[in-house]
Amino acid sequence: MPATDTVRIQLPDDRDYEIRIGSGLLDAAASWQGLPKAATAVIVSNDTVAPLYAERLRGQLLAVYSRVDLVVLPDGEQHKDWASLNRICDHLLGEALDRKTVLFALGGGVIGDMTGFAAAIYMRGVPFVQVPTTLLAQVDSSVGGKTAINHPMGKNMLGAFYQPERVVADLDTLDSLPDRELRAGLAEVIKYGPIADAGFLCWIEDNLDALLARDKAVLAYAVRRSCEIKADVVGQDEREQGLRAILNFGHTIGHAIEAGLGYGAWLHGEAVACGMVLAADLSHRMGLMPAAFVERLRVLIERAGLPAQPPRLGAERYLSLMRVDKKSEAGAIRFVLIEELGRAGLHAVPDSRIVETLAAHGAA
Repeated sequence: MPATDTVRIQLPDDRDYEIRIGSGLLDAAASWQGLPKAATAVIVSNDTVAPLYAERLRGQLLAVYSRVDLVVLPDGEQHKDWASLNRICDHLLGEALDRKTVLFALGGGVIGDMTGFAAAIYMRGVPFVQVPTTLLAQVDSSVGGKTAINHPMGKNMLGAFYQPERVVADLDTLDSLPDRELRAGLAEVIKYGPIADAGFLCWIEDNLDALLARDKAVLAYAVRRSCEIKADVVGQDEREQGLRAILNFGHTIGHAIEAGLGYGAWLHGEAVACGMVLAADLSHRMGLMPAAFVERLRVLIERAGLPAQPPRLGAERYLSLMRVDKKSEAGAIRFVLIEELGRAGLHAVPDSRIVETLAAHGAA
């Protein structure tokens, strides 16, 4: 077994599971042992990732399952919809697969979210395993059991909380990741510093060049620390009744950008990066953080090659999109704001303050 870092998600009712992080895990037999027994496994992937890794994964799984199917979906956020979800369900139903069937999500956040949602609803729940192949999925979306598809009126508005049996994050799969996707994943790594660990933010600033150069040791630490923070938060608040909302720092405006431009125009991490800069600005305008923090975060985002300038959708369009965000309540738009470096909270923000921030960044 290759050298592996293991982070454990601790949940009630014996639903704990491991996040395994390391190089060479895809080809390691031990990665796939100890999972639920079944006659059939189904790998769900997309037409970008499947040609790279599906047969390697299938070869390993055939040592555990007598039959291993493959469902290949089109790549891209714009395909995170009912049609793609139905293609997974059509295969499961068409092959008359039973409720012990194990699904394997091989890909980025879109594949992980859709496979997890299909697992949650097929026969009221079948087991699934996350095999994330993007940095964003390894540090964020594969961990914690959020599954969903998009709707034209809002991102991730249709879904379920449904935990995987295991997460296997093979760092070697990041070698094939386009630079733009790697940078988008760094947005979710950066997020963890302001919300939970001021020291980690400093570490990211110091090691950003090595992260961009794909230094394996540095990537391994970034993935592990991100997963540790998320595991701690999810373990305390699995269904986002309070604390877990802090993981959405930057996402309220980020989701509005994605929906407003059309899913896929900006990558999720790009929209979140820009959203974090504006949420930092709101943190300042609400009297929580100094202006120097806003500038510090903006500089880091731009050093990572991510956008800090939002698209000009207009204030009313932004406000209407943010009102359908899951954090809004009774029409009030709530944002995750930084209260002090390493600590965040959910705050209702007046429309007037939001418009000020949008205008200051040329988006109104």
